[in-house]
Amino acid sequence: MKRCFIIAAGDKYCHIPDILETDYIIAADKGFELCEEMGIKPDLAVGDWDSVNEPPKGCAVVNLPVEKDDTDTLAAIKIGLEKGYEEFHILFGAGGKRIDHTLANIQCLLYLSKRGRRGYLYFKESVITAVTNGFLRFLNTVQGDLAVFAANGTAYGVYEKGLKYSLNNADVTCDFPVGVSNSFIGKDSEISVRDGSLYVVFPKEAFPVD
Repeated sequence: MKRCFIIAAGDKYCHIPDILETDYIIAADKGFELCEEMGIKPDLAVGDWDSVNEPPKGCAVVNLPVEKDDTDTLAAIKIGLEKGYEEFHILFGAGGKRIDHTLANIQCLLYLSKRGRRGYLYFKESVITAVTNGFLRFLNTVQGDLAVFAANGTAYGVYEKGLKYSLNNADVTCDFPVGVSNSFIGKDSEISVRDGSLYVVFPKEAFPVD
C-alpha cells in the first residue's frame, strides 16, 4: 500500500517504525519541530502555526486558518487522501499536554476506516487502529496482549478467533469494554466485524497481515 506518515506534536516517546524512501511524510503544525529533532525530513508541512512563531522553511507548506473545523492532523490526512494514499501512520499523535488531541487522533482512525483506508496511531509500546465492516489477521508468531472496543455505537457480528478469549458473532457496545485484556497464544488469529466499527489495540511489533 502507498503509505503516508503524519508527524504530530504529542509525546515524542512513541514507537517509531521504519520509514521508507517511498513513504510520503506530512508534518502537522508543530510536528515539524519534532521532525527536525528526530531527523525526519517531511515532504510537506501543514498547519495554522498557532503553536510556532512562523511557517517552517525547507519544505512545501500548506497554510491553514486558525479558526477551522479540521484539526491540523485531520487536514494532513485529507491531503494524503487526495494524493491517493491508502495507509496512514500517525506518529507523536498521543500523549503530551492535550488529551483532547489524543482523542481527536483516535477519531481520525475511524474517519479513515469508514473511507476504506487504514490508519495507525502509535504509542510508546502499542498501536491502535480501526476496522469497519472488515477484519484484521495476525500471524501465529505474534506475542503480547491486545484489546478490541466498539468505536461507533454497537458493532454487530464481532468474532475474535485464535486468541486466549474468543467472541463468536457477538454484539459489542461502546459502553461495555468486554474486549479488553485479550492475548495472542501462538496461533493465527483474526478479529472481524460484520456491521460496525472497532478499535483494536495491539503491541507495536504485532502488525496485522491483512
